[in-house]
Amino acid sequence: MADAPHTTATTEVPAEHEAAGFPPFKTETFPSQLFWLAVTFTFLFVVLWRVAGPKINAAITSRRGAINGAIAEAGKARADAEAAQAAYENALATARARANALAEDTRTKMNAEIAKAKAQADAKAHDAMLAADTRIAQTRESAKAAVTVAARDAAIAIVERLTGDKVSADDAARALGN
Repeated sequence: MADAPHTTATTEVPAEHEAAGFPPFKTETFPSQLFWLAVTFTFLFVVLWRVAGPKINAAITSRRGAINGAIAEAGKARADAEAAQAAYENALATARARANALAEDTRTKMNAEIAKAKAQADAKAHDAMLAADTRIAQTRESAKAAVTVAARDAAIAIVERLTGDKVSADDAARALGN
């Protein structure tokens, strides 16, 4: 394409120039604009009233029902939880009371067994003391008798050695004061 002259050709018919201005503000077109505004408004109103309105109302009603159902379920769950907590607290109180009663019963039994064991120990100790006192008294008596016999024999031996006389055991016992 070597140096071809640049030409433009169109098939359009030149338009007539209209008066300048924004078309919606032209007063000549107001009646048709108002007509189409009324038709469009009426069409949108009918669509919203007959189609969208019932759908919106159904959605609101459905949602309200779901919310009310959820609230009722939550109330029921709360009541169930409160009932379960009351039952738990009641069972806990019963268990505590039973445990306290068992502890008191065990304490009473243990105190009775301790008192019985103490009484038995006291009785054994008393019996042992009596036996010990009896043995001490017997030992004292046998020691006293042994001392008396030893004193008598010593008195006989002393008199015999000093005086050369033989003293009888009865005379020596009388002399000692027995």
